[in-house]
Amino acid sequence: MEEIKMPKLGESVTEGTIEKWLVSPGDTVEEYDPICEVISDKVTAEVPSVFAGTIKELIAQEGDTIEVGGVICTIETEGGSASSETPSVDKKEDVESVAAPTKEAAVEEKSEGASEETKHVTQQVEKPENARISPVVMRLASENNVDLNQVSGTGFEGRITKKDILKFIEEGPKSAPVQEEPKAPETTTTEKAAPTQTASAPSAGEEIPVAGVRKAIAAKMVQSSTEIPHAWLMMEVDATNLVKVRTHHKESFKKKEGFNLTFFSFFVKAVAEAVKEYPIMNSSWQGDKIIVNKDINVSIAVAGDDKLYVPVIKNADDLSIKGVAKQVSELANLGRNHKLTSAHMSGGTITVNNTGAFGSIQSMGIINHPQAAILQVESIVKRPVIIDGMIAQRDMVNLCLSIDHRILDGLVAGNFLKLVKEKIENMSIESSSIY
Repeated sequence: MEEIKMPKLGESVTEGTIEKWLVSPGDTVEEYDPICEVISDKVTAEVPSVFAGTIKELIAQEGDTIEVGGVICTIETEGGSASSETPSVDKKEDVESVAAPTKEAAVEEKSEGASEETKHVTQQVEKPENARISPVVMRLASENNVDLNQVSGTGFEGRITKKDILKFIEEGPKSAPVQEEPKAPETTTTEKAAPTQTASAPSAGEEIPVAGVRKAIAAKMVQSSTEIPHAWLMMEVDATNLVKVRTHHKESFKKKEGFNLTFFSFFVKAVAEAVKEYPIMNSSWQGDKIIVNKDINVSIAVAGDDKLYVPVIKNADDLSIKGVAKQVSELANLGRNHKLTSAHMSGGTITVNNTGAFGSIQSMGIINHPQAAILQVESIVKRPVIIDGMIAQRDMVNLCLSIDHRILDGLVAGNFLKLVKEKIENMSIESSSIY
């Protein structure tokens, strides 16, 4: 009998919450097969089995928070002693037959018992782009010449499981319906996000238990608002030149690159460049010291149905506008499809939030602990502005900055925001490069 423990989910992470079990007692698993979904802060990740065998007992229940190293379940491995409820087995094929249907076991036996000659001539399969495939699934796919792009995953975030492969081998490929090319995500600040209705949308009078990602978000927001003394600053920015630059490149960029050139990308780039001038903005409070981060990793908020993700654009200061726009597009797509991993969401040093996508014109963001600042980019709206004594129509946007007042004072925060404002207002078609 072996124990599976809560793994370390990231730096400084000391515990995780079981959001959903993917296995039940009596299920057989291979090494690296996912057994549960665990959340920590705003990250949802899978915990893989570190043994091959039969699940015996789920020690932790859904909703339980377990410290790193704490036991979450037990598993009967090959050669281990079995209880009276489970037949004694010595061979892997026998273990499979305990929990799997006869046809399924037969397929597994076929793949496990393949001769060395057969294995030598099996087709090398390619892993689908951005897909996380366990070694067991890759081996089964290779030995049975399965195109993983044709297999529908039923695991966490659409992941292809061993059962999916076995079912595909048994039933064979099905004709897939023709799908329209997915539209690139729009994260511009001038367009309001269309309201979405999900299958789990709450109804009036319903009681909603607080669990999973929502519970983790609540804990982090309470921690941030109670530990960090927030201070706020807002500046009005004339984005008329930015609108002209984006409009000039918009169509040709989309045709050439295949994704949208969003307003938000310009703001992320401007913030990253301004942080280089004011590195204290890129820091965190660590008890008796302040850590100033070397890398400028910008966190952005992405919504996927009822879940909020905060993926990170790594080394944003080294990217062009095009590079930032590509990262925003890819991360937004992954978030909407619930395919972001802990790697996508780790290492953020400052947050830029696109609140303008919903039509907001002013907001006060709660800092993403343990960062020192979060900038809310509001909606770009046309307003009358007095210039040189005359009324002119301009595209205006509010930038709302929340800071950790233990680290940052009004002087540095004001100068930082002023620099972001200048970078946006001084853009021009002639001088602004997006590549």
